[in-house]
Amino acid sequence: MSTETPGTPETPGAAETAGAAETAGAAGAAESAAAELSPSALAVREAYAFDGGRIHLGAMIQGEEPNSAVAVNLSVAMLNRHGLIAGATGTGKTRTLQVIAEQAAHAGASVFVADMKGDLSGIAVPGEASEKLTARAAARGQEWVSRAAPTEFFSLGGQGEGVPIRTTVSTFGPVLMSKVLELNETQESSLGLIFHYADSQGLGLLDLKDLRALILFLTSDEGKDELKGIGGISTATAGVILRSLTAFEASGADVFFGEPAFDTEKLLRKAADGTGIISCLELPGVASRPALFSTFMMWMLAELYQDLPEVGDLEVPKLVFFFDEAHLLFKDASKAFLDQVVQTVRLIRSKGVGIFFITQTPKDIPGDVLAQLGNRVQHALRAFTPDDAKALKATASTFPTSEHDLVEVIPALGTGEAIVTVMSEDGAPTPVAITAVRAPESSMDPAGAGVISAAVKASPLTAEYGTPVDRESAYEILTARAEKDAKALEEDAADDEGTGSESSASSQRKSSSAKEEGGFFEKPAVKSFLRSAGTVLGREITRSLFGTKRRR
Repeated sequence: MSTETPGTPETPGAAETAGAAETAGAAGAAESAAAELSPSALAVREAYAFDGGRIHLGAMIQGEEPNSAVAVNLSVAMLNRHGLIAGATGTGKTRTLQVIAEQAAHAGASVFVADMKGDLSGIAVPGEASEKLTARAAARGQEWVSRAAPTEFFSLGGQGEGVPIRTTVSTFGPVLMSKVLELNETQESSLGLIFHYADSQGLGLLDLKDLRALILFLTSDEGKDELKGIGGISTATAGVILRSLTAFEASGADVFFGEPAFDTEKLLRKAADGTGIISCLELPGVASRPALFSTFMMWMLAELYQDLPEVGDLEVPKLVFFFDEAHLLFKDASKAFLDQVVQTVRLIRSKGVGIFFITQTPKDIPGDVLAQLGNRVQHALRAFTPDDAKALKATASTFPTSEHDLVEVIPALGTGEAIVTVMSEDGAPTPVAITAVRAPESSMDPAGAGVISAAVKASPLTAEYGTPVDRESAYEILTARAEKDAKALEEDAADDEGTGSESSASSQRKSSSAKEEGGFFEKPAVKSFLRSAGTVLGREITRSLFGTKRRR
């Protein structure tokens, strides 16, 4: 069961009544202020007054104070044009993420947030009213109510609290695996051959140990003939793949692979009242394991791309992603990985999916990805060094022409203030608006451990994905058979002992053969390989554009 709270209480409390009075007063003040708007303020108000669904970001700042008569909005329909939320530490990026995410959910879009620091979990808890909060909301033209969207908590491979998200190596596929292992074309081709063999023979690769075992088997004396008819792989190439696989495992990515494999369609669920469910992925310690984060993100977007139909532009997108600390995604990334991300970001928009990257500076995002991000919210940047000053100028140059000197404005922004430009409903960028960002309606404090554990325990997904599965496979059957055969040969050898030199030699040969056979099946690599043979698919798996397995 999801953690759900009603969108609007039936009986307003004292805090809400006071807030309504403040809002009414603010509305009157806004009407008065509207009569005195400058031409530039009128242009901003008109540009951000979208006809369809809107996400209220805040109010334009005039002088030193926000003008509640000039609302700065984001079109719900344009969320699939992707976005960037940037700014120095402590400038309000996380709160802006929270403001957009909770409103997107209430508009009916499913939402996914990657919570790197653990401070987004409060999105599952209604906010607490205060005089300061009420005054801030009124100044921004905000009708503040205390509410939270229904929320599910997830974790990668069960690392931390949340419903575990895992996938199998077979489902992940050879293309993405080659990207994360940074293989060249020859090595990628060889890895594809290994997956082809596994698919055609009905050998399920469940985790990284299974892949390692299969590679060792297919390059051993016992298994190398299996691939001769379709090309084979060299020992040197296999060695490179195995070394890359070892480094990948050491990065912590091994926990992501296993069963039960997560169905990404679970991220598209909605509550009974049509509110989008927020999927909050808790990622403790992932900053030290960027490969794990990158691997997960690539797989998830590829899965969604292959499974979702083409829908073009919807009034409400199906799903909106928010990747906090996005610089981790691109840390030490290979060119092949970046190409894959760029391709995914470009293509997934037509599937009704929007992606927002949250990071400190736009330079953390590769240029080809940054070019796809039509909605920009830029919080303050500090220019303490020549490199900082250069980055500041580059950031300012990416915004539409403005009457403001953004090189001067951006460092002077206070906490909770930002410069904004978004995609209008006709696909053109809106004029720059210096904005005081509204307050979240959910809690700005992290949810307590009790809240998260209770939500996970009550979730229907816990029963489906909470317990790792190690299915009985061919490993147990073949190992038992090998042991039985070895024992029978040893008994025959004992019976024949002493019957003559020829019989003795024959017995010795049989005993030696039995030991070799038993020894082969006792090899750790072969044990793991046999265990991976538990899933018999009957025919080769059909794979998508990204090399991931298509569901049947």
